Order: sequence, then structure tokens, then C-alpha cells
Amino acid sequence: QVQLVQSGGGLVQPGGSLRLSCAASGLTLDWNAIGWFRQAPGNEREGVSCISSSGETTYYVDSVKGRFTISRDKAKKTVYLQMNSLKPEDTAVYRCATRPLHCSSNRYEYDYWGQGTQVTVSS
Repeated sequence: QVQLVQSGGGLVQPGGSLRLSCAASGLTLDWNAIGWFRQAPGNEREGVSCISSSGETTYYVDSVKGRFTISRDKAKKTVYLQMNSLKPEDTAVYRCATRPLHCSSNRYEYDYWGQGTQVTVSS
């Protein structure tokens, strides 16, 4: 049974940092890409970042490039999203998701999803 369990998130002031974690069970990161999506109220779910099964390919949406970093610890089967220089427009529910091998910006191509975690950037 595949499960993605998220941790991290919370309330942070503009310019601050947070780290999200996505711990996978029932699958191996060697064969699965992990993506991070976010959805703010009234908005479509948006792909934020992704790391491929090889770990050699990463993807970032333009609005987070240079501020967010995706990484993984294969031994812990955990993928991280380090978020720095946070802005109010980063406020959203963030969810990790998995699909075989390669990243995709299409959320419908992901098979399993984490439970979601709220990130709020506000002074």
C-alpha cells in the first residue's frame, strides 16, 4: 500500500523559511518521481517542483526558482521542499504526489497524494 505522509508547514513571516517533508512507503524512490503541488483558495492546483526517479532531473515553476529547493534522502524514502524567501503569494495548501519515473506538470498523471499541509506567509 502506497502512502505519502507529509510534515512541516505552518505560519511564517514574509522572507522566512520552511521545510516540507514527504515520507513515502510502499514504493521505492528509484522508480518514482515525487512532485509538489499547491493550491490557494480560488486557484487551480499548480505544480511547484518535482524530482525524477533518478534524482538527476528537477523542475521548478518560474515563481519559485531560486527560492525553493527540492531534494531527497533515498535511505529515508523522503523528499524535501526547502522554501526560502517566502512571499505572501506562496500561501497555499501544499501536497506531494508520486508517479512512475519522470516528472510531469499534469496533476492528473500522479497516482498517489499526500494529505496536504497548510503554508501561510503573513506578517
